[in-house]
Amino acid sequence: MKKTILVVDDEKDIVDLLSYNLMKEGFSVITARNGRDTLDRAKQKPDLIILDVMMPDINGLQVIHELKKEKKTASIPVLFLTAKGSETDEIVGLEVGADDYIVKPVKIGKIIARVHAALRRKEQSAKETLAQDDIIKLKDLEINVASYTATLGKQKLTLPRKEFETLVYLIRNKGRVLSRESILNAVWGENVHVVDRTVDVHIRKIREKLSTCAEYIETVPGVGYRFKA
Repeated sequence: MKKTILVVDDEKDIVDLLSYNLMKEGFSVITARNGRDTLDRAKQKPDLIILDVMMPDINGLQVIHELKKEKKTASIPVLFLTAKGSETDEIVGLEVGADDYIVKPVKIGKIIARVHAALRRKEQSAKETLAQDDIIKLKDLEINVASYTATLGKQKLTLPRKEFETLVYLIRNKGRVLSRESILNAVWGENVHVVDRTVDVHIRKIREKLSTCAEYIETVPGVGYRFKA
């Protein structure tokens, strides 16, 4: 069955260029030109979304925030496409849950490669999820891997996709010291260019949300992190 890609950009030329080349690769393509239409098209559950950040009505950061709130769309990989290429912009994009960050001008070969890589990671993640327990319980912390939800006591935790996957990766390797590189490769993939600081930012946010359970995540100076529970 063909994979479906939702292509979103307020520039028609970019939408047409990406659509044409993705269809040449054998994908089905649906399109949107603004944030509101994106949220509507996402209900069709595409396999991946290429999402422009700077849009006039609802920008890409707001769109991905809404996608991650909904169970039906939370696990859809999102590749940000943007003209803003600073490290800070990249970190912000990845923090809110994007799987990759591609800077314009559009280079078709690179985008196609990133699409294939993201879809492979999604399939591998699905296989690993099926092979492991769907429910993880540690004292007051309960994680449902299949539904991407976590609760602490009676409180539901709001964890964007990458924070959630980072936490699950740490827990499933509890007791082991994990380097920042190994976390990046496991959660973001080996072919995605992400700075080490991204891991630190995600760990800090996870700790804030874990409250009394934050002490489970131990910093190992000069190496990375370890889940102690």
